[in-house]
Amino acid sequence: MRTERRRRPAVRVLFYVGMSLLAIPFVFPTWWMITSSFKPIGEIFSFPPTLWPQNPTVQPYIDAFTEQPFLLQYWNSMYIAVVVTLATMLFSAMAGYAFARIRFPGVNALFMVVLVGLLVPSEVTIVPLFQMFNQLGLVNTHWPILLVTTFGAPSVLATFIMRQYFVTLPVELEEAARIDGLGRAAIWWRIAMPLAKASLGAVAIFTFLHTWNLYLEPTVYLQSPELFTLPQALTRYTDAYGGQMWNVQLAAATMTAVPVLIVFILAQRQFVEGLAQTGLKG
Repeated sequence: MRTERRRRPAVRVLFYVGMSLLAIPFVFPTWWMITSSFKPIGEIFSFPPTLWPQNPTVQPYIDAFTEQPFLLQYWNSMYIAVVVTLATMLFSAMAGYAFARIRFPGVNALFMVVLVGLLVPSEVTIVPLFQMFNQLGLVNTHWPILLVTTFGAPSVLATFIMRQYFVTLPVELEEAARIDGLGRAAIWWRIAMPLAKASLGAVAIFTFLHTWNLYLEPTVYLQSPELFTLPQALTRYTDAYGGQMWNVQLAAATMTAVPVLIVFILAQRQFVEGLAQTGLKG
């Protein structure tokens, strides 16, 4: 017994050392991005490369706001991500509850049709959708991004997650609610939704991250720099000769990635719990 107790701390130390080594390939790119954003552009390509800026400067962060309307583009990404996330949470919760708790003819077949949306790449539908929005006069506005993202593949996955959770709710909860005089809508809002906080949190996190990093749809639908979102704006930092302003681009990328990374780190436990409750763990 004493030998086993002595081995446990050693095994734990080896485990943490091994996990730390495995984390290096994932942490190093983020570290390099943040530190290089404080370097002059010549130092970024110095050899051997430096892990810490030798002559740190905040000029790339200033240039990120002066070269183009970065603050406005930040706001565009933020409000689009928030609106799409809230709308996806609402619609996926309603659809997931309907597929899980309401019995009607063809419910399983209809649910399979909805799941087919996960198999259709966005590149396949982008041309007909562009033609449709162009005829409606909505190109170079945020409406195509809001609508396509809200009702696209992420919404289908969110509906699947919510449906998988609502299936696990005990029938006795609904029966007791009906005895108390609650209707279907009241049961969904007052009983099912409060119990689905973890799943809603998971849906909110991955929907927000997906929308925040969206690139294809803004590139297709938006033309004015004032309407750009952050992923699209990051590609526009070029000098007078068309060369990439790498330090400015890295500064803008840092301001884009770090806040979302912090939110994900703080909320990752709720994200994992939400997926675990829906049977998607593993």
